[in-house]
Amino acid sequence: MAAASASFGLSFMALAAFAARAAPAPAPGPAPTTVQDVVVTAKRPAETVLLDRKVYTAAADLRGTTGTAADILNQIPSVEVDADGGISLRGDANVTVLIDGKPSAQFSGPARGLSLQQFPAQDIDRIELMTNPPARYKAEGSAGVISIVTRKTHRKGVSGDVNPSVGDRRRFIVGANGGYGIGKLDLSGGVTLRGDPRLRHITDDRVAVDPMTGASVASREVLDERLRRLIPSVKLEADYAFNVRQSVALTLSHRELSGNRYFDQRDSSGPVGRPADSISLRHSDGHEWSVDNARGVRFDQKLWRPGESLSLSVQRSATRERERYAYANSEALPPGADTFDALRLSLDLVTTEVSADYVLPLAGDRELKLGYDLEDDNNAFDNVGELIDPVLGRRTLEPNVTNHFRYRQRIEAGYGEYQARQGAWNIQAGLRVEQTDVHTLQITGGVAGEDHYLRAYPSLTFDRALPGDAKLHFGASRRITRPDPEALNPFTDYQDIHNLRAGNADLRPQDTTSVELGYEGASRALSYELTGYFRFNRDSVTDVTRVVSADVVLSTKANLPKSKSAGVEFSSSGKLLPRLPWRLSGDAFYKQIDAVALIGGGGLRSTLGLNGKASLDYKPTVEDTFQLSFSRSDKRLTPQGYVGAINLVNLGYRRQFSQRLALVATVSDLLDGQRFRRVVDTATLRDTYERQQNGRIVFVGFVYTFGGSSKAKPDAFNYDQ
Repeated sequence: MAAASASFGLSFMALAAFAARAAPAPAPGPAPTTVQDVVVTAKRPAETVLLDRKVYTAAADLRGTTGTAADILNQIPSVEVDADGGISLRGDANVTVLIDGKPSAQFSGPARGLSLQQFPAQDIDRIELMTNPPARYKAEGSAGVISIVTRKTHRKGVSGDVNPSVGDRRRFIVGANGGYGIGKLDLSGGVTLRGDPRLRHITDDRVAVDPMTGASVASREVLDERLRRLIPSVKLEADYAFNVRQSVALTLSHRELSGNRYFDQRDSSGPVGRPADSISLRHSDGHEWSVDNARGVRFDQKLWRPGESLSLSVQRSATRERERYAYANSEALPPGADTFDALRLSLDLVTTEVSADYVLPLAGDRELKLGYDLEDDNNAFDNVGELIDPVLGRRTLEPNVTNHFRYRQRIEAGYGEYQARQGAWNIQAGLRVEQTDVHTLQITGGVAGEDHYLRAYPSLTFDRALPGDAKLHFGASRRITRPDPEALNPFTDYQDIHNLRAGNADLRPQDTTSVELGYEGASRALSYELTGYFRFNRDSVTDVTRVVSADVVLSTKANLPKSKSAGVEFSSSGKLLPRLPWRLSGDAFYKQIDAVALIGGGGLRSTLGLNGKASLDYKPTVEDTFQLSFSRSDKRLTPQGYVGAINLVNLGYRRQFSQRLALVATVSDLLDGQRFRRVVDTATLRDTYERQQNGRIVFVGFVYTFGGSSKAKPDAFNYDQ
């Protein structure tokens, strides 16, 4: 099958070369006629509903100037992002995040959360949300696909904007975006420098049944963490049109993070209801560094028929992390000698994608799309622990921490997509076939593993226009969620001696079937949407925590036999007053987990909940805009407990001094609601973990726009429809 897929890809390459030679040049037309320039100015809507996706304009949120991708995503209906950048869609964390429709290493695996908190919001043009994505997108992610589309400037001459902002706790942002267009060449890009300090307070209270004695033991861990980060980033895109039929685009991006991380930790344990008989202290000084690089090239060829085209692209992205920590440990009770150790963490994720996409218009408002995609992922994880002699300073290897793990994944895919419009009906049907080959190697223990499978992923979407500007839509798809590379590493990690971690080399990929049915309508003063959805999962990957000793637990991964979720998603918007637009959205959900075979218990576990978002924009004058938004993520069920609710309140203000200069002030998480709370409740363990960080972030800055021309070309705004 791999050979057949490779042959399919080579056929597309040959087709491209033939197209470049054979596509006729445009026939000479009549002499050009000079006409007067016409400039049309229009404001894009905050939300646009298309056949297979919803599109949200980043400019609708005032934090598009000072925030990050995590801030923008957190305001989108049915999307939640927690304090660590963990993202979920309709309560499902298995979301595929793309950049301009392509996979990127920075949004894969353990690097994704931090990347969402680093990616500048001012680089984002729009967010495309697909809960049942078409076949041309990878089938990864049971919840669907979120594509972050970056800003691109296509104007004659020089144009752009500069955005300096200062915040509390020594935060700052200095950013600039711009473009230059001359003849057949368009250049666009931007640079940003962000200073981002963070404070976190973590508590972990547990009562465990000692498996050796049967006695209940209470333990408590308290950790205060301080992080100070400096994040520079740069992006560049060059588009060159050889002629009206052929063009090429080059992209480049680079983002780096460096800074120090400190924490003080106190651990205590003892019999329940009695004073602690064991107390230890741990202090850490550390330094973090990471870099995200991406570069790509795309060639577009218009072929013989109007609308017929071929696109070839190659993209390579890499995420690299290096962390260094030194620890000092003391035993307060019973008294003991101080000990010292060190830890070095290394992570390298490299993703390469080669794709070919062909579009063939057919008679009768129909269209056929065919494509090939090759994705190659190479991941390396290297952890080195050392024990330090306090007198001689001599270092010896710590075998309980040191491990080296390698992961290689290759996915070859071919797809076909058919779209047709017939009267009031608009239909899109597709099939994607993926061959997956995975190889793993735990170098430290000499444990090798592999997995190979071929699967087909059909998708179907249609909508029907109804009287009165209403529309009915339906979507269904089959999708897959492959285990994260680290989740397959079987090594037991003793970095935190009270909280051990280990992967599971036998994890299977999750299989998901998703169906939804929705209705949207509008009147003069109100627009609204209502969508019912259902998802059924087999072999979903989950965390399992087990008691090892009186104050030590082991967290690992396992496959759930099955789980299902359903819900009703709603959204509405309108105006309370002519200058007071509002928006309300939510997701009333039901989730059921069958964890009996995994952890035992009395039967199925289920929960009901309601996630909601609301926003108000008040515009007392043409120059002033006030923005207030609220979001709530309800309690989520886990196989052994639940994750608590999160409430966020954000404020924003914009003052337009002139056509080119504006003041922007924002307050994120006004009430410090970014508290992550996870509860494990089993027969042998009751554990409550809470992580609170200084969620309230204040920024004040300016936006200055320069350049531009009355002869500007319109900014590209192609929804790939």
